[in-house]
Amino acid sequence: MNLEGQRLTGRLDLRYEDVTQDGRVQLETLPVALGALWRNLMGDAEVRKRLREAGIIPILTRYELEGAPGPFAVDKPVQVEGGYALSHSLGEDGKVARVLLDLDAELRGPKGRTNLARPEDAGKRALVGRVSAEHVFTRPFAAPEERRVVALPIGGDAFVPKAVRAFRPARATIEPPAGARSLEPEILDDPAKLVMGLAHTDSNQHVNSLVYPRLFEDAALRRMEALGLPTTVLARKLDIAFRRPTFAGETIKVAVRTFEFDARLVVVGAFFGPETRDIDRARVYAQMTFE
Repeated sequence: MNLEGQRLTGRLDLRYEDVTQDGRVQLETLPVALGALWRNLMGDAEVRKRLREAGIIPILTRYELEGAPGPFAVDKPVQVEGGYALSHSLGEDGKVARVLLDLDAELRGPKGRTNLARPEDAGKRALVGRVSAEHVFTRPFAAPEERRVVALPIGGDAFVPKAVRAFRPARATIEPPAGARSLEPEILDDPAKLVMGLAHTDSNQHVNSLVYPRLFEDAALRRMEALGLPTTVLARKLDIAFRRPTFAGETIKVAVRTFEFDARLVVVGAFFGPETRDIDRARVYAQMTFE
């Protein structure tokens, strides 16, 4: 097994709720494709055993999504091609600061429509979308001072991946594109209170990462309506970073700000828990581009 990285292919079957009325695949569907790969990646039983014994888990810290035009039909499966790469980032002291697991996938499928007339190029394979997901290895259930992981207990010794890459802070996610024109003076609260229940959670005992994109898109549409902007738009890009989890029973808020860039609407924002409204300590940061 190559510990540094692997590539393979898989398959994703679309559901009705994955495809919009104009045949484009929803952004929140794209990360599901990683599940078609993950079960076959890093599959070495000894590696899993060593990590589990050490209490080390790769925690999702960011994903980036991009959807393509389509159209696509619900009844045609999508091919997924992707894999993972391990790397590490350095601290200001030049030493290993964290060990990173990056997953990525590209989805392709035959063009078509589910109920409406077939497009002229029906059957032609086309890009459905791309997804990349960043994870940081950590000991989430250890004492705070013991959570940081700078090497993995695999391969006979402490293993540090050869590749080095920069680590992008979560806060940087809400920096708008250079040259974007703001349509409102500052980031402002969405009026809705977001009450988290068990329906929003997963087996990791907190709100699932795929809950946030839909909540954010809903808040963005409410803001567009308030600004007199068209709301028959669809999120086509998302950059979202996770700083702190949310749990069932909690009520959170989202604040957003709308920009115009390259004839498209870009909405940036952050999710806040009741503990603070400091933008530097938000739980989740997001930037979403609409077309």
